[in-house]
Amino acid sequence: MKLGVFSVLFSQKPFEEALDYIASKGLQAIEFGTGAYPGNAHCNPDILLNDDGKLKAFKQAIASRGLIISALSCHGNPLHPQKQISQEHHEIILKTVELAQRLEVPIVNTFSGCPGDHENAKYPNWPVAPWPNDYQEILAWQWEHKVIPYWREAGKFAADRNVKFGLELHGGFSVHTPANLLRLRDAVGEVIGANLDPSHMWWQGIDPVQAIHVLGRAGAIHHFHAKDTSIDPINVNKHGVTDMQSYSLMLDRAWQFRTVGYGHDLKTWADIISALRLVGYDYVVSIEHEDGLMSVDEGFTRAVQNLEQVLIKEPLGEMWWV
Repeated sequence: MKLGVFSVLFSQKPFEEALDYIASKGLQAIEFGTGAYPGNAHCNPDILLNDDGKLKAFKQAIASRGLIISALSCHGNPLHPQKQISQEHHEIILKTVELAQRLEVPIVNTFSGCPGDHENAKYPNWPVAPWPNDYQEILAWQWEHKVIPYWREAGKFAADRNVKFGLELHGGFSVHTPANLLRLRDAVGEVIGANLDPSHMWWQGIDPVQAIHVLGRAGAIHHFHAKDTSIDPINVNKHGVTDMQSYSLMLDRAWQFRTVGYGHDLKTWADIISALRLVGYDYVVSIEHEDGLMSVDEGFTRAVQNLEQVLIKEPLGEMWWV
């Protein structure tokens, strides 16, 4: 496995300065944001797709520091009922796939999107309960008319360019659990897989190790984010896991994102890494920093230090004891 980072946390740094800082921490991989929610501070498809010289310089800057690009990420909502938003995010996804092809990057990470509840809706509708039965009707309509048709078309576009999608299982979007992901994969094909982030499993009450087994046995883990979650034992009984309070209200929230090792101990993270190896995932573990109690530099550095203790880096050798 290789240790990497989702570079959007360094968006304020100039491109080459960010690369130098990342390389100085001993990382081997970098994941770039290309637009939509993550922005495109270091990797703008409109520029790189239309200037061969800048594309070549971009690749050289990364390779010269001993780094690879693990994925390009354009998390957005291509199914948003407001056409201006969905079209913008859709176009970013297509451009990102084209850029991934040019850069020989195998994965584009994004969200599945979340539609409204009918054709003239204004806002996304995220049904998470089977009753009243209205919610089941909404869910069926969304998947039949929006989710599956969109990803069949987008999946073919990506597969034709030898690129796969890593959909992040994230609350508020149609694909947010291993079961949702496998349902879409069954309908669309192996071009669909997970960008698995354990932080979003924990707050939904899903054990990430078991999620890895469920998805990994199906060959459905395309990329992996390293981020932690802590759950407040008192506040969660007041607000539940679907706490709608702002992430900034950390003292009162039911749960909050933390850097690796500050929500769950390193034994848990060792189990996660071992499960990834067990199901055959030997690609990049990409650090994502969204810890409201630590600066970017400190949170990132602690994540690197903690993951270095549990990451399995060397190829699997022969079982000499067998």
